[in-house]
Amino acid sequence: LLNREVFHMNCNTQNAKIKSITEKTLIVGIDVGSETHYARAFDWRNIEFSKKPFAFSNDEAGFASFKAWLEDIKEKFGKTIVLPGMEPTGHYWFNLGAFLQDNGMKPVHVNPHHVHKSKELDDNNPSKDPKTIAALVNEGRFNYPYIPTGVYAEIRSLYGLQVMTQEALIRVKNRIARWLSIYFPEYKDVYRSCDAISGVMVLKVCPLPADIVMLGADGVNKIWRDAKLRAAGMKRARPLVEAAKHSVGSTESPEAAKYEMELLLGDYEVYTKRLEELTEKIEVKLEEIPYVDKLLEIKGVGKKTVSGLIAEIGDISRFDNPKQIQKLAGYAIVACSSGKHKGESHISYRGRKRLRYVLYEAAISLIGQNAEFKEIHRYYLTRQNNPLKKMESVIAVACKALRVFYAILTKGVSYDGKFMLESIRYPENQVLGNRIAA
Repeated sequence: LLNREVFHMNCNTQNAKIKSITEKTLIVGIDVGSETHYARAFDWRNIEFSKKPFAFSNDEAGFASFKAWLEDIKEKFGKTIVLPGMEPTGHYWFNLGAFLQDNGMKPVHVNPHHVHKSKELDDNNPSKDPKTIAALVNEGRFNYPYIPTGVYAEIRSLYGLQVMTQEALIRVKNRIARWLSIYFPEYKDVYRSCDAISGVMVLKVCPLPADIVMLGADGVNKIWRDAKLRAAGMKRARPLVEAAKHSVGSTESPEAAKYEMELLLGDYEVYTKRLEELTEKIEVKLEEIPYVDKLLEIKGVGKKTVSGLIAEIGDISRFDNPKQIQKLAGYAIVACSSGKHKGESHISYRGRKRLRYVLYEAAISLIGQNAEFKEIHRYYLTRQNNPLKKMESVIAVACKALRVFYAILTKGVSYDGKFMLESIRYPENQVLGNRIAA
């Protein structure tokens, strides 16, 4: 059985981690590879039980042999708890980590930078990696990775695909903008965006300026009428044709240029459709998460924010308080001081970058659309004691929003903006709720 105290979220301090390692703990350092892993076993005093690194393959047979090896050492030396440590080397640890977790051995991670530096204390031999990893675990210098399961795993995977698709779509749009700058630079005078619907329809038929001129305003307008596009007509067609007549774009390699635009527009449609499908799948999965509907009731919070939040934190019940999520996002406050020097405090930036971005975007949206959060932002900027800069205030609002999200998702309460403001104590004894009501 897993020792619950060992893996409780409150045991994230180094002292607590060290205390969780007892005489009954078997510490296993694992050097993860793409095809073969190497493991060494130690006790809490760093005495090694394995004569040499145990090699096992990254497959079912290898995992089975590794488990048998561990069981043999546990029985021989009277150990009851296994604490496997490894470096988070890309995706290679995923399968092994899931296997260990399924068999009651929750893996922990050590910082690869710490492993590299610690090896220098010996002879910097690569074969010492498992030993170094185990020593770092024994010193409490490790973190507990979260391996989501069920609907949380589904949402995280879908969200990852959504982010990759969005990035690919942006790259395609940039390529289209580059093509237009070379062959039809005047296009931007007619359309602000390179992916305007009516503009894309024309580019599919006649991408080059010379082709648009031959087609004429009536021909361009016919494309839109056939597609039953109401937002475009002769008022848009005439400026487009005039811009094409006076274009200074390159006229070299016209066939290759047309083919390139055809490929780019094809990619654009593929990624756009894929993004829509992924968004729909994520929204369906979100319906399985308790109290998500209450989050969406908050003005300024949309499905994009909620999906990003759930994908990054997983099951929120695993956290004991919102400060742990704040730390996970890299929003923990770090003091910058040394000796007599006292610098300005700043956020740590150590954590999940995507989660930090999701919370920041949520804060921007709330400040723009939600009256209560807008008032909090205004207060932070204008208060008499220690007024914040704009970016600092946005981060403070993001952390406040996180506390609200945590309360809703863990307790199932509904958002009450007035109650939120009245429950905040300010040095100036201000009640911000009264301002909004006034």
